[in-house]
Amino acid sequence: MPEPIRSVSVVIPVLNEEGSLPTLYEELRVVADRVSGTTFEFIFVDDGSSDRSVDIVRSFAVVDPRVKGIVFCRNYGQTAAMSCGIQSATGDVIIPMDADLQNDPADIPKFLDKIGEGYSCVSGWRKERKDAFVLRLLPSWAANRIISLMTGVKLHDYGCSLKAYRRSVIQDVELYGEMHRFIPAYAAWSGAKVTEIVVNHRPRVHGASKYGLSRVFKVILDLMVVKFLTKYFNKPIHFFGAAGFTFLFVGGLAELAAVLYKVTGTKDFVQTPLPVIGAMFIIVGVQFMLFGLMAEVLMRTYYGSRNTRPYAIRESFNL
Repeated sequence: MPEPIRSVSVVIPVLNEEGSLPTLYEELRVVADRVSGTTFEFIFVDDGSSDRSVDIVRSFAVVDPRVKGIVFCRNYGQTAAMSCGIQSATGDVIIPMDADLQNDPADIPKFLDKIGEGYSCVSGWRKERKDAFVLRLLPSWAANRIISLMTGVKLHDYGCSLKAYRRSVIQDVELYGEMHRFIPAYAAWSGAKVTEIVVNHRPRVHGASKYGLSRVFKVILDLMVVKFLTKYFNKPIHFFGAAGFTFLFVGGLAELAAVLYKVTGTKDFVQTPLPVIGAMFIIVGVQFMLFGLMAEVLMRTYYGSRNTRPYAIRESFNL
């Protein structure tokens, strides 16, 4: 029997969304008032806005104690803001969402219904996205297919910020880089029941998108880190050892081929530099990838041992 939902925390990272915030707050307030028997808190995490976003959130907090505000000293990124909001949340269910009004607060009751059915993680699926096809939809489609293939957790829309989690699933997940999109995979790997529902996706009215094509490459790199950490974090020698043996094997074949060329009189060692040049580029590329993975492990060790977070808070209110 699923545990009843007594409280809900809505976590909203904010970056220069002064035009959207009044409408978003009003929609959240209406939804919260309609869900009976459940208390809400709205945690706005300002990620270094340069407009009036902080003042607007503060005005909400003055009249509504459910509104909590956290203000970063500078811009640390969406994942850091989301992680901070999650760590500060007190609800049985935590629901992250964007502040740009493209996520619809009216979908929140549907997420709570699914959580009530026994799921620990419910992911939103923007089936009818209101975004540019070439710049947003096509890269997103490709990224979702790759993530589903690599993680084994098949979802249509990993990039949708609007999700719902049981607190027990998400409270111990450390988020860095662009890792917030992979939380459903983390949840599934830990044995949680994961599902998705179709959500309403509205066109952007205020502000400008903070995402671009470069984000696709960041997601792919973070996916490599996720795969490495989940499969090889406790046994990295299996990964690095396998890579080492592979290069030794290929190098041995190349040396054997060179010797055969020499013995048979087909080519001398110095007659074709292309294999050497190609091998050098491949080795350098792989070394950079391995160093990147090692750096990710070291970064997590640093944050874990010092019990620090990758952000600094300037002020907070109603917390």
